[in-house]
Amino acid sequence: MSDDPKKVSLADTGIETRIAAVANLYETRKQAALTAGVAMSSLSRWIAGEGMPAFDSLAALAAARGVSLDWIATGKGEMCLADTETPEGVRSASAADYAYIPLYDAYISQGHGAWNEGARVLAMLAFTRYSLRKKGLEPKQLAAVRVDGDSNEPELSEGDTVMVDLSRNHFQGEAFYVIRLNDLLYAKRLQREFDGSMSVISANSAYHPVRIPVERLDSLEIVGRVVWAGGWMI
Repeated sequence: MSDDPKKVSLADTGIETRIAAVANLYETRKQAALTAGVAMSSLSRWIAGEGMPAFDSLAALAAARGVSLDWIATGKGEMCLADTETPEGVRSASAADYAYIPLYDAYISQGHGAWNEGARVLAMLAFTRYSLRKKGLEPKQLAAVRVDGDSNEPELSEGDTVMVDLSRNHFQGEAFYVIRLNDLLYAKRLQREFDGSMSVISANSAYHPVRIPVERLDSLEIVGRVVWAGGWMI
């Protein structure tokens, strides 16, 4: 623990994963951040193992879901307090209840090739296996990375973490995908046009859609579909 009683150290191995596990008990990460009284970006930094959460923020996050603050800090004992109702889908603090998804030290739109080729893993994000099964997701096919730039405001903000299903590497209807275009990675909404061309759309209206004609579609590679960004997108 830190010498500062108002701060909780992230030095203990795995604490960022336990914070993620508690945040995932909320309907969305935005709701978790509101409960903790912090910005989404702050919660994301904690989960990435960066920054120092204030004790009262972490306590509020835990108390609202009946989670032991000692468990968050040390990983010891039961996740849920004995005198509180266990949240739906949580049976114990066992790691077997969770799948751990790698968050890579890379930003979409910054760099060449696939972000998970040689990139450092910043943290492992915890999701209940039940929630992944319910969405038809296979943990081994999932990876997380952060978003760069403001082209998808307000849906995706700079620094937001997105989780990508790498098995969904083909067009499945209008949705957010991570794509490789001109050897750069982007998170964009794809829309098929009537003539067979593809529109690459930014959520921020300040950025105009890019239309890729049928004869150039082979230059567009779909890396995977964005399935989560602080909340489910499928």
